[in-house]
Amino acid sequence: MRTTLVIALISATSILLSPPGANAQAGDPAEVRALRSQVDRLQQTVEQLQHTILQMQKDSTSRDQALKQKVEAQEAQVQAIQRQQVDRMAAQVDSPLDQALNELGVPDFEPEPDRRALWSQPLGGNTQLRLIDISADVLFFAGGSSERDAAISTLQGGGHDPKQRGFTLGQAEFSLSGAVDPYFTGEAHILTSVNPSTGETALELEEAFLTSSALPYGLQLEVGHSLTEFGLINPQHPHFWDWIDQPVVNSRMFGGDGMRQAGFRASWLPPTPWFSEFHFGMQNAGGVTMASFLGGELAHAHGGGNGHAGEDEHAGEDEHGHAEDEHAEEPTGGIQGDGIAGRPIIAQDVRGFGDFLYLTRLENSFNFTDDVTAVFGLSGLYGPNSTGRDADTWLYGLDMKWRWQPAGNFGYPFLTWQTEIMKRDYHVARYTQETETGDFASLPGRTLKDWGLYTQLLYGFQTRWAAGLRYEYAGGSGQSIGGRKNDPFRDDRHRLSPLLVWRPSEFSRIRLQYNYDMASHLKDDAHTIWLGFEWMYGAHAAHNF
Repeated sequence: MRTTLVIALISATSILLSPPGANAQAGDPAEVRALRSQVDRLQQTVEQLQHTILQMQKDSTSRDQALKQKVEAQEAQVQAIQRQQVDRMAAQVDSPLDQALNELGVPDFEPEPDRRALWSQPLGGNTQLRLIDISADVLFFAGGSSERDAAISTLQGGGHDPKQRGFTLGQAEFSLSGAVDPYFTGEAHILTSVNPSTGETALELEEAFLTSSALPYGLQLEVGHSLTEFGLINPQHPHFWDWIDQPVVNSRMFGGDGMRQAGFRASWLPPTPWFSEFHFGMQNAGGVTMASFLGGELAHAHGGGNGHAGEDEHAGEDEHGHAEDEHAEEPTGGIQGDGIAGRPIIAQDVRGFGDFLYLTRLENSFNFTDDVTAVFGLSGLYGPNSTGRDADTWLYGLDMKWRWQPAGNFGYPFLTWQTEIMKRDYHVARYTQETETGDFASLPGRTLKDWGLYTQLLYGFQTRWAAGLRYEYAGGSGQSIGGRKNDPFRDDRHRLSPLLVWRPSEFSRIRLQYNYDMASHLKDDAHTIWLGFEWMYGAHAAHNF
């Protein structure tokens, strides 16, 4: 069409520009009129062609706009389908906390930003807002026992366990954690508790430490005041425990508040196909939280309760291989102290590297199947103890934890099996004391051996519900002053504890626990029931495996 129009225009132009004499004689009126008529017809043809071209251009523009609108509509439809697919995938991977919040009707909220990428926000000028999590966790107990309060306090060795009939505020823990700068994160945990018998409020700093976040080669450094990473229970705060009270073996080895002190801990993640981590730590060996070392003191460690003299003959050997009656009294000549086995505590200062506590721990985790994961750990501790300058303590531990949870399920059902075995070699120094008569009484040097274990099964049989059973044993060899059988922290002990747990949400927990205790320092077996309530405010820390 455009070619024809161009030819027509060229032809018309040629005719108009041709000399008049080329086709007719000049001045011939007839020829002039004929030429004018041809020119008029050509002009009409040109106008018609111009109109046709304009119409074609309009039609082309309309088609282009329609095609563009159709493409945009298809793109919007594809984007809507993609968003729907993403929303469905996100709904399938909601965490148990997200599911709980959805069930409670809590509005959606934006995820917390990555602190490592965004560790502060400018507030104007030179002021920076540090990112920080703040939380509070409360443990409250009610219960009763076949034993009176004095005996209950020897059965419940944990510093924040319920220790009397009636009501107990176990603890209120306030926690601060967050990024310090691009290289370190920090944590601080402050505990308050109320003495159930006196009503006095106690305040203690449980932990305050700094952790590196940018060291190469799988290395990490932790410095400050922290729990010693021995086994599974000791590094955890009480609100992380599955059962209400501290295991018996932990109370004997680490004291009621757990082993913790100022120092450092370095860890390394070796390049293995499975998760593996090695820990090395060095801490001060003194203080009330170092019972097996220079702290020395355990509440009721030298006897108590309604015990009785032992008739059983559990024979052992002293450090020279001589047989001894494990339940007989240590010949003391009147010497008695507040330390382990009733030994006197000798104050000691730091003179060298041998006066510190040293930790080693190796931890390995394996995924046996998509549903079964296990963690195995080996721990060791060495340090001086409070019985004399040449006395020391070795602690060994073996732990494991298995978890079964069907792949694709979130939270429930699940089954966990957790076990810890510990042994302590407590090398006590010879002690001599002058009596009022001017004579000298002495306690021989020897090795006191203590050991114990706990094993527990917890089954999450239904959403928010779990039931479990824990068995514990603790015993030892080597005499205590007053007899090992009368020593609540070294006698032979068995405890069986069924447990029922209900979690209304991620921020609260209610536990019902029964303890059946068989302890040598008691005349009769003890029966105790505890009802525990836990609730928390603020940021909810992730629980360990």
